Amino acid sequence: MSGIPHDHYEPKTGFEKWLHQRLPIVGLAYDTLMIPTPKNLNWWWIWGIVLAFCLVMQIVTGIILVMHYTPHVDQAFASVEHIMRNVNGGHMIRYIHQNGASLFFLAVYIHIFRGLFYGSYKAPREVTWIIGMIIYLLMMATGFMGYVLPWGQMSFWGATVITGLFGAIPFIGESLQTFLLGGPAVDNATLNRFFSLHYLLPFVIAALVAVHIWAFHTTGNNNPTGVDVRTGSKEEAAKDTLPFWPYFVIKDLFALGLVLIGFFAIVGFMPNYLGHPDNYIEANALATPAHIVPEWYFLPFYAILRAFTADVWAVQLVSFLTGGIIDAKFFGVLAMFGAILVMALVPWLDTSSARSGKYRPAFKWWFRLLLIDFVVLMWVGARPTDPPYDWISLIASAYWFAYFLIILPLLGLFEKPTTPPASIEEDFNAHYPGAAE
Repeated sequence: MSGIPHDHYEPKTGFEKWLHQRLPIVGLAYDTLMIPTPKNLNWWWIWGIVLAFCLVMQIVTGIILVMHYTPHVDQAFASVEHIMRNVNGGHMIRYIHQNGASLFFLAVYIHIFRGLFYGSYKAPREVTWIIGMIIYLLMMATGFMGYVLPWGQMSFWGATVITGLFGAIPFIGESLQTFLLGGPAVDNATLNRFFSLHYLLPFVIAALVAVHIWAFHTTGNNNPTGVDVRTGSKEEAAKDTLPFWPYFVIKDLFALGLVLIGFFAIVGFMPNYLGHPDNYIEANALATPAHIVPEWYFLPFYAILRAFTADVWAVQLVSFLTGGIIDAKFFGVLAMFGAILVMALVPWLDTSSARSGKYRPAFKWWFRLLLIDFVVLMWVGARPTDPPYDWISLIASAYWFAYFLIILPLLGLFEKPTTPPASIEEDFNAHYPGAAE
């Protein structure tokens, strides 16, 4: 956004000039709040503030919970019960933190799919997109480690299953798994490692979020048309943009208020709806739960992990070509991480000249199928691996990879996009014809 002509902060008083020369923090805040923003942003652009709020909420509630939590296998479960029963407001803080993770991931999935539809990953925003995907990976790691801390049955066996995946990596897998666990099995060393990283990673995420915001402030915010803000003069830019404050700040705060009404209704009336009852049973290494299910936000990729069994021809072919180095278990691990990697590589996989999906007729249908596919993967990830769930997960996994690796590149070659508006101002006036009067 630095290329868009606009007014920058100018210190007026002697103190402001003195401070600005030594620490231009006021100027940074002013330029951030007053940054020219495309005035046609729709309601899909409100999830950024929800994500920022969730990050702060998770850090604050997490710090409070840490004051009463004991990271030891003999006391962790009891310390969580102590928080729930004896700490003033402890049950509410824990439920906010627990359900805050779900809101965090719901917002980030909407944020990602909005970016995928409107082409927010296209030049010059590729680095912004990659930073966002790194944040997402760190969120997944943080969420997984946090799920282990209550030391219930799902916590223990979830940690056993997921860390066991690293053991499938050829040559280094066993050593890597031992390093992660701190020993031969999930035990006290594992809990301490996960507790330390779960506490540390949110601050790394916060730093990357600052870089993410800086990145799109530098390249400019995308908008529903995908048309760039005119930069010929300050007057032209002003026709396409509005200051972030107060217009978009108020809009975002209003949307955040509506989201929080629903969030606190869940926290107050159904706080355990998204949890698993087995996690209220203390971890027992001698009693395996009948069905190990991760949190809902991991389910799509868990389904992909389980979809590629030894009976799948692609797995058999890869195993044959690699001399058995890549077996079904390692293939599943590669598929799970590959499903995230293809999203990160989408700036180079999408060959279309059009940025926004609004002007790509065929793309809209394939994208809608991708959304349905993601929901199906989430649903089947919580089901057993018996028929028909096994082949449903395989078909859904195949479409996920086909969309990014085959459909997107081919659409760019054969699809004929419709003509976008000449400017953001034209699009805005078409939607709000009386706004310019």
